[in-house]
Amino acid sequence: MSDLVGDARTWSPEAQEAVRLLAVSALTEGRDRVEVAVLFRMSVKAVDNWWARWRAGGRDSLLSRQRGRRVGEHQVLSEAEQAAVRQAVLDHTPSGLGLSGQLWTRGQIGRPIFKLYGVRFTEPGVGKYLKRWGLTFQRPDKRAVEQDPEAVRVWHEETWPAIRAKAKAEGGEVLFADQVGMRSDQVTGRTWGAKGQTPIVRRTGNRFSVNAISAISTRSRMHFMVFTESFDAKVMCRFLARIVGHFDRKVHLVVDRHSAHRSKAVRAWLADHDDEIELHFLPSYSPELNPDELVNADLKRGLPHTHQARNQAELAAETRRFFRRRQHQPHIVRGYFGGAHVRYTLNK
Repeated sequence: MSDLVGDARTWSPEAQEAVRLLAVSALTEGRDRVEVAVLFRMSVKAVDNWWARWRAGGRDSLLSRQRGRRVGEHQVLSEAEQAAVRQAVLDHTPSGLGLSGQLWTRGQIGRPIFKLYGVRFTEPGVGKYLKRWGLTFQRPDKRAVEQDPEAVRVWHEETWPAIRAKAKAEGGEVLFADQVGMRSDQVTGRTWGAKGQTPIVRRTGNRFSVNAISAISTRSRMHFMVFTESFDAKVMCRFLARIVGHFDRKVHLVVDRHSAHRSKAVRAWLADHDDEIELHFLPSYSPELNPDELVNADLKRGLPHTHQARNQAELAAETRRFFRRRQHQPHIVRGYFGGAHVRYTLNK
């Protein structure tokens, strides 16, 4: 025990605990308290204190415990007040409570606390409460103010289960489709560069674009079409014909409410092929419910990093290469359905 000689307050909690346990063990074996104090180079008073603690509470009373205040001790706001502020942050935007802006910051959260309870907090002080409440600083999802929450609820609870059940009964397959546009001047992402000197990405000064429409299924299938004209009913009918040509069973295609999808020409085409394909429409202003939106995001995130297209034909070729590559990566196609807002499509 010579290694433990010195001021016990400088020892680690584990070392202090070990000495206490060894000293009490020696006492229980019949050693004299003074002898134990000399052996461990501690005061007799300390040895007596350990012995008293052991007799009152057993071994657990000698174990080291975390120092400092207990969680919640000496909090300025009561538990009820903290719960109220936390719920206000989760249920409302700042503008909804008469403040400015749509996003909560620590400073913004401090304002209603002062208004309600007359207590001013620094931003780090507010941050400590936020950490205790299990709240983290996050990038929010966007939702259109025009979105109808009731329509979304009906989609989840009634419409989608009915589509899935119908497709299963018919031995058909469900696909989600969406269209996307790519521009020559589109630059996304970040790169490394010297501080204060913005890196330069050299692209052609000519402006051109291509469009694409794709459809994916939970069975890891992907179908696509790249085109240069504007997306309209004629293009949609061409894509529907292409989809039908790939299947020997009925297809249930889920799309948004784009005017081309609901056009007279498309309805007439569908009427002539009602035993081969059926269209289903997502709730208005609800792109987050469509897994194929994640394909679009993947394309827009990945293609600008690699393409050096100098004309429309080259951009179209690179866009096709992206889709063909994904067609041979079924694990990635399947992964599109694992997004937080589209995982419902995998529920049985």
